[in-house]
Amino acid sequence: MAGGETLTRADLAETLHEKIGLSRAESSRIIERLIDLMCDALAKGENVKVSGFGTFVLRDKTARVGRNPKTGVEVPISPRRVLTFRPSQIMRDHVARG
Repeated sequence: MAGGETLTRADLAETLHEKIGLSRAESSRIIERLIDLMCDALAKGENVKVSGFGTFVLRDKTARVGRNPKTGVEVPISPRRVLTFRPSQIMRDHVARG
């Protein structure tokens, strides 16, 4: 990874290029297409499961009343859709081992 802190699209494409031998351009197109497919599925309201990695889950949150922590004034929070990630057990075990 570049910088060792964040895995980027470019890092994924470079790894694909090195491990499989595809051209850098083709590797980049594959990564972009994969991300596009995942985003499209999520935009349609579908969850995305990557076996051995985890699941991207959409949740609809209802409207509610919140409170400004600084002033204590109540404010309405509108309904919204949020995206969460649930790692698989394999991913949890792998991260726990370090």
